[in-house]
Amino acid sequence: MLQNLFKTAWRNVSRHKSYTFINIIGLGSGIAICLIIFVLIQFHSSFDNFHSKKDRIYRMLTEYHHADSKDIFYGSGIARGIPQTLKIDIPELEAYAPVFHGYNEQIQVLNADGQIEKKFKEEGVFATTPSFFKIFDFPLLQGDANTALSNPNSVLLTKETADKYFGDWRQAVGKTIRWDNKEILKVTGILAPIPKNTDFQFKVVFSLGTGRTAEMLKSTDYDSTGGFYGCYVLAPAGMTGAQLTGKLQALMKKYRSPENKDSEVAQPLSNVHFDNKVDNYSNISITPQMINMLWMIALFILIIACVNFVNLATAQAVNRAKEVGVRKVLGGNRGQLQMQFLAETLVIVLLALVLSAGISFLAVPMVGKIMDLPLSAGMLLQFKVAAFVVALTGGVTLIAGFYPSMVLSGFNPINALKSKVAFKTSRGISLRHALVVFQFIIAQGLIICTIIIVKQMNYFTHESMGFDKDAIVNVHFPSDSAAISKLDYLKKRLTDISGIQQVSLSSDLPAGEDDNWTMFTYDNAIKQVDFYSIIQMADEQYVPTYKLKLVAGRNVASSDTIREFLVNEAVIQKLGLKKPEDALNKQIALGKFAKGRIVGVLKNFHNRSFKDEYAPMLITTLKNQYGVSNIKLSSANMSTSIKGIEKLWNEVYPDYAFEYKFMDERIAAYYKQESQLSKIYQSFAVIAILLSCLGLYGLASFMAVQRIKEVGIRKVLGSSVSGIVYLFSKEFVVMIVIGFAIAAPITWYLMNKWLQDYIYRIQIHWGIFLLAGVIAISIALATVSFQLIKAALVNPVKSLRSE
Repeated sequence: MLQNLFKTAWRNVSRHKSYTFINIIGLGSGIAICLIIFVLIQFHSSFDNFHSKKDRIYRMLTEYHHADSKDIFYGSGIARGIPQTLKIDIPELEAYAPVFHGYNEQIQVLNADGQIEKKFKEEGVFATTPSFFKIFDFPLLQGDANTALSNPNSVLLTKETADKYFGDWRQAVGKTIRWDNKEILKVTGILAPIPKNTDFQFKVVFSLGTGRTAEMLKSTDYDSTGGFYGCYVLAPAGMTGAQLTGKLQALMKKYRSPENKDSEVAQPLSNVHFDNKVDNYSNISITPQMINMLWMIALFILIIACVNFVNLATAQAVNRAKEVGVRKVLGGNRGQLQMQFLAETLVIVLLALVLSAGISFLAVPMVGKIMDLPLSAGMLLQFKVAAFVVALTGGVTLIAGFYPSMVLSGFNPINALKSKVAFKTSRGISLRHALVVFQFIIAQGLIICTIIIVKQMNYFTHESMGFDKDAIVNVHFPSDSAAISKLDYLKKRLTDISGIQQVSLSSDLPAGEDDNWTMFTYDNAIKQVDFYSIIQMADEQYVPTYKLKLVAGRNVASSDTIREFLVNEAVIQKLGLKKPEDALNKQIALGKFAKGRIVGVLKNFHNRSFKDEYAPMLITTLKNQYGVSNIKLSSANMSTSIKGIEKLWNEVYPDYAFEYKFMDERIAAYYKQESQLSKIYQSFAVIAILLSCLGLYGLASFMAVQRIKEVGIRKVLGSSVSGIVYLFSKEFVVMIVIGFAIAAPITWYLMNKWLQDYIYRIQIHWGIFLLAGVIAISIALATVSFQLIKAALVNPVKSLRSE
């Protein structure tokens, strides 16, 4: 019987080719979106789940309490003195591992004679202790994890990095590389390829205590923190995160200065990847709210696809009325007919599944490229995806097929055989109209969301940050004393290169993600101020290079040491001064010896991203802290200027790899996640509106079949084709307007809430909603016009001859 059921279903499906084709396209697209989103969420949810002790691993965070604010901020950096106290003060911890994370680290590969063979600038450079591998499961292909980092100047390389450095990872152990242009590191082991779903994207891991990291193991500083130095701990079984946090806070009260109210908290490893407020080593994160949003989009698009099926199925109902009548006269009962129509639905869903698989295999790598994630088509072959597909197939078959099967199997056989079947009940018509309205609530909601997101992204891109970021190239240079001694020569030679307008040296960029924060003493006060400020070391060319504006005083004078300070308006506000001039010539002290006068006040500029408000900022000269060159280029022949910079770099720093980045590219990177989501939303909005138009096409088809005689009568009575099209299209416009009226306030509320995450944001203008409504109505009318015009052009003799 089952075989006969599906054989009959296949015949019916293949008989109505256009109907089947449209349904396969609609359902296939909806299922594909669900598969893509499922793979994306599965990838994010799998981060660092492969560690056997994952439930007992915690990351230490510093909880910053600002004295002038009730706000609490969190950072991944900890004070250097903390790890050494854990073994004494919390002896029940099974293991702890301090971690140093380097940025823009110079690595040189040496030959047997100690000469440089290759040079690289690496981001995945870490330093830690052997206990790290007792906490985390990162296996070694060669070497012993328990001893490989026991001695200073030992280093582990990943398989891929060893191949890059030495050609063959099997020959790498025992060879040497140089870090920081002075520390010779001996390769003592090879790490297995690092999984893509971990926040620890290692390339080079050396022993903590090597070179400039040696002081970190000996430090007794419990107050200063830095984002490059963190710590992970392995708690004993039974200890909760709250209990561990309590112990850490008690420990900090013991060691930290009384005036310092900051404390340490324990963050479960399972939360690290989903926390976008605190950075991680991979710079990839997703919030639970975003996961829920993606699930909602997948569900909505799938519902739109199912609604299309229902509308098209009921539109075809009249054509199949006689078939139902014959089956009932021959003894078929309603249950058998329902099974038959559900079987037809299943066949269409299975065909749609084949299409969705093809779409997904092509789209998953594309989505990975947009989101900058290592997604591959092979992820669709996982068992969880197969289970999801089976559940999805059953669910879609029931959702899409249940109502049509009830309608079709419920026809009265006598009326069906006499062709007197009609959908005149208000209930039937209302449901179809309601389904189309629901589709356009979703579609127009996505259109409005997309327009707002794109406008906010344009705001990020085009709104002035208060400094010049165009045609400025940043090149990080070495921080060792030999390199610092060449800075004056480098700067002078750079200004001689054609196309270079200005050159400045600084410790960081005007808007950076890795700012250094400090407290200071103002005007010889006994105590420090009660707020943190960003501290920036920069030469006298920094202000003109970035075109920063002074509202009082002057720029700092040329100096190699701290003598003068610039502050921004945010500092003036925090100090409670009435006007910028009141701060001029007042002294600032950073500790006992770093002192200088305030000589100028800068107009506030965005020294962080648009997500944050203006931060208090100090700028002073200190040559030995400079680490980046800021080079302003003329707009003509930039490539020639950059080649000149590279040539000079290789002359001045022959042992270091050259790498540059434009300032506007760095700024754009701050909004990388928003930009990626904008592209994804745009794609989903287009798919939603196209699928909704398929639903309109179904309803237009239904109308054309059901009202063909009405059209004929109207034409006989003198109605024009345009008049008939206008009359019928009004129904669709009304449905879209109703959908818009419901979608607009809901979307306004949700997007207004989303925009609250940004201190600086666009205003949601009524024009956005008007644009979305016009787009939806235009596309919808273009969709139904073909069917309506076709129905209006039918010869009334043909449509009325059966009467």
